[in-house]
Amino acid sequence: MTASFDPNHVRRAFSRAAHSYDAAAALQREVEKRLLESLDYLDSRQPQVVLDVGSGTGHASAAMKKRWPKAQVIALDLAPPMLAEAKKQAGWWKPFSRVCADAQALPLADQSVDVIFSNLCLQWVEDLPAVFAGFRRVLKPGGLLVCSTFGPETLIELRDAFAVADSTPHVSRFAPIAQFGDALMMSGFRNPVLDRDLFTLTYADMDALMRELRAIGATNARQDRRHTLTGRGRFAAARAAYEPLRREDGKLPSSWEVIYATAWAPEHGAPIRERGHDVASVPVSAIPIRRRTE
Repeated sequence: MTASFDPNHVRRAFSRAAHSYDAAAALQREVEKRLLESLDYLDSRQPQVVLDVGSGTGHASAAMKKRWPKAQVIALDLAPPMLAEAKKQAGWWKPFSRVCADAQALPLADQSVDVIFSNLCLQWVEDLPAVFAGFRRVLKPGGLLVCSTFGPETLIELRDAFAVADSTPHVSRFAPIAQFGDALMMSGFRNPVLDRDLFTLTYADMDALMRELRAIGATNARQDRRHTLTGRGRFAAARAAYEPLRREDGKLPSSWEVIYATAWAPEHGAPIRERGHDVASVPVSAIPIRRRTE
């Protein structure tokens, strides 16, 4: 399979965005809040080891350390500057570990983690079944996975506007909810539940949206992106194509589709599913999916 994402670009983009991320990441914080609520599935159980994959600046890691002060909380991120920012969240009274690593190659022992939390990281991952297989490897039997990702309707207005101006894609591709759920089952996770939110944010103009994307590191990471300057003419044509969407309040809308998933690692003895061989035989259409629009 030809890779569609450039992992080096992803690392560089989020490294550059480390200092500006928190000021611009209002949507990410809202999604994080909703994802943290999914931890209520654990009821009164006290996990020993909690892994925050794609931890960014560490807000969720700090919240989970506060929730479970006796647990070892590990903030894992691909970008060292993000982990440097996360250190500010790890106060001496409730410290958490920080590890620089790739979500696709977790440096943890088999069956060593009780909870994996991953907020808006997996949209930058090429092979979702392989990543979920890695998650399953490090989760203890019956361990919980809670995660979120962006869906294909994210930035659809920006994508369509640039498509008018340029044959080269300017917005990354994101997996649809069915593909996300199928990847969970292919990796052997049990009882997955999926939720979907569609947020509409507004901006003064297309340039304001582009500035925010750079500030949070969410730039075009496609391998087939334009590797030279886009040029003023193409930007002007994209702005003109976006302009008819301007609302009565004078703002331009931008869609952000968010997919949430909770799933459980199988009990001890279940074989790891590889290349479609059965562990979980539930069809994607049978996974509970709840949809919301805001």
